[in-house]
Amino acid sequence: MATKPAFATGAQVEHGKFGLGSVLSCNDEYVVIKFDDHGEKKFVTSIVLPSLKKSDRQPPVEKRRAARKKAAAPAASGA
Repeated sequence: MATKPAFATGAQVEHGKFGLGSVLSCNDEYVVIKFDDHGEKKFVTSIVLPSLKKSDRQPPVEKRRAARKKAAAPAASGA
């Protein structure tokens, strides 16, 4: 029988070293967290659980770059 993951996908957590982050996936073996300041990290679940605590903060809004259109090159005039 499968056990319930320690943290649901999207859960907000705090780690002593890496700070605040969002759980991307969690199962019996591994938990993957995207930290605000340190990017994605993959941990062995049984080892990292004692260092994680739930956070009640709202998930951060993803920063998206605005698509830039390249300016059309001026047409060369033939002489």
